[in-house]
Amino acid sequence: MTRYIENASRRRFLKGSTGLTLALYFPWSLAQAASESSDSAAVEDSQPFEPNAFLRIGEDNKVTVIAKHLEMGQGTYTGLATIVAEELDADWSQVDVESAPADASRYNNLFWGPSQGTGGSTAIANSWEQLRQAGASARAMLVAAAAQQWGVPGEEIVVEKGMVKHSASDNEASFGELAAAAAELPVPSDVPLKDPADFTLIGQHIRRQDSADKSTGRAIFTQDIHLPDMLTAMVAHPPRFGAKVSSFDATEASKVRGVVEVVEIPSGVAVLATDTWSARQGREALTVEWDESEAFKLGTEEIFERYRELAESPGTVAEQRGDTDTVLADTEHTLEASYDLPYLAHAAMEPLNCVIQLSDEGCEVWNGAQMHTYDQSVLAELFDLTPEQVKINTLYAGGSFGRRAAKGADYVLEAANIVKAIDGRAPVKLVWFREDDMRAGNYRPLFHHRLWAGLDDEGQLVAWRHRLVGQSIALGSPFEEGMIQDGIDITSVEGAANLPYAIPNLQVELHTPTDIGVPIQWWRSVGSSHTAFSTECFIDELAAESEKDPVAWRLEMLGDHPRHAGVLELVAEKAGWGSPLAEGESEGVRRGRGIAVHESFSSYVAQVAEVSVESNGSVRVDRVVCAVDCGIAVNPDVVRAQVEGSIGFALTAALYGEIRLTEGRVEQSNFHDYQPLRIDAMPEVEVHIVPSAEAPTGIGEPPVPPLAPAVVNAIFAATGQRIRRLPIGNQLAS
Repeated sequence: MTRYIENASRRRFLKGSTGLTLALYFPWSLAQAASESSDSAAVEDSQPFEPNAFLRIGEDNKVTVIAKHLEMGQGTYTGLATIVAEELDADWSQVDVESAPADASRYNNLFWGPSQGTGGSTAIANSWEQLRQAGASARAMLVAAAAQQWGVPGEEIVVEKGMVKHSASDNEASFGELAAAAAELPVPSDVPLKDPADFTLIGQHIRRQDSADKSTGRAIFTQDIHLPDMLTAMVAHPPRFGAKVSSFDATEASKVRGVVEVVEIPSGVAVLATDTWSARQGREALTVEWDESEAFKLGTEEIFERYRELAESPGTVAEQRGDTDTVLADTEHTLEASYDLPYLAHAAMEPLNCVIQLSDEGCEVWNGAQMHTYDQSVLAELFDLTPEQVKINTLYAGGSFGRRAAKGADYVLEAANIVKAIDGRAPVKLVWFREDDMRAGNYRPLFHHRLWAGLDDEGQLVAWRHRLVGQSIALGSPFEEGMIQDGIDITSVEGAANLPYAIPNLQVELHTPTDIGVPIQWWRSVGSSHTAFSTECFIDELAAESEKDPVAWRLEMLGDHPRHAGVLELVAEKAGWGSPLAEGESEGVRRGRGIAVHESFSSYVAQVAEVSVESNGSVRVDRVVCAVDCGIAVNPDVVRAQVEGSIGFALTAALYGEIRLTEGRVEQSNFHDYQPLRIDAMPEVEVHIVPSAEAPTGIGEPPVPPLAPAVVNAIFAATGQRIRRLPIGNQLAS
């Protein structure tokens, strides 16, 4: 019996147990994270659940929160469960979490419309009111059940730490003891929510829901799935984007022990075997001739050259106020700068994988699903099914940073095409190694930014023009209709078109080349990952030109944006802005501080970076101080962890991150040439969370954008040298 089946069987008793199943609109939902075994060898289909189920309470007193969002390391399971448990007044030790099935009619992301998925730092934000109502409704029903049984007024009953109590009659009962009776009651239509001052779980440091299982190996990832007669597949992808299979010879591949079959699919040639190692060996023995007549063959520098040419002419206007052209022409003191940012890989710890099985009933999927509704749609179309016939079992994912939210469902569709090519006669586990995703994956788009600014005689910023050139992520995605407005991909200009500074004349323009055949996708913080770098570096350059303190100069222009100003002031205070830095530990080391502030996903983040630059030009980031305003911090420890992880992630990109192309071929393949930040290079990080009564906003991505500009601005403070192209690499080498 496999680990997966064992894990499922531990939950089998829940199917037959009586209890209270609670939902926002209620009642009889029974969420199951995965299929269960009927004979220790086969996987049976789950029955559909009732609408809007977020909570189940069993007679065993277990409180199970049904999470509609993917847990990929960001703490979503913990945050969602905390919201429910808070309003329910459950004891944290009795709370468990299961993944919701794929069903947008009940589990849609409220910020996305009728679509279930995780992304855009929306998991907690879109669930906040929904899950509070679910927990509060359940609590009210438990109280009502107790009041009926005890014959006492409900107003006299209190609930705390999973116990329902009436002190005057000395009655008390656990949730489990009241569950069956509560299930018979009508769902209250209007339940008051707690005053935040009364929160006992929200805002506290409580243990994560996923940590124990991940630490002990009980957590189920896609690679853990082993179905009867399952085949493992690896795909030979073309070496250039846009190339296609001309022919292939599977003679040698078929001789590899364990290889069962070799099939052509739209994305390449798949080798199917009884195990991963055999599939890889078979792929290496495969001979494929590629048709590169329509392949993309430009290199990185040729793309940048083309982008710079485009930036010479006006683009489509994304934002405009005042008369920037006239003011710039009439202003004596102007400044201009260009910034270049490369393609970036997602490089999650767990490479892509997916298991798909066809049956007479439909299609069943096991993976770390991030875009449930879209995946259901493309699989239903491929297999001529209805979306309801596509069952998705959402497992843990070992990171994503946007990659599993594939806008073309590439790896899921690839697995499905393999299953289709073998007529569905066996379940298939598709496995990508890191080299596959590095060289045949989707990337953060390469961007060129060109900016102009005008300063008056007092050094005030009176005009700003920002021209961006880069591919559109939204184009060709399931969100294209909503994300492209008047020819502008809003993800390309976010962080630029909504610049918070009070500049009377501002114009933001965008060029979107459509002839660049490099596949792109959202990458942690999306457009802000490149716009914050250009805007906050240029603001710093202008502050220096005006001979103004970078913090004071920003604050002068943030009068209408108090939350920006708030994190900026807080981080400056905590970092000791204006005080002298300690000298470097060795002779010739230069030290400096830099600052940046940015808003993304409705959260506000400011960072101060302290750097040391050695005499040979090598850069070390010693300390990063971060202030974040993300509304109510459901779990401050998770918030801090996300900030710290974001800083390490962003510093990797700032120092080393770059996917380079030579004649259309990706140069990088794994961590030896796409270097992650090593632990000895991780700076000391301080996180300061702004106390807030606002609803929670995003935290998984907002700490990423300010890091690179803060570091580059610190390098300038230390050396007087401006860095306008990432990664920093060895640009300062003597």
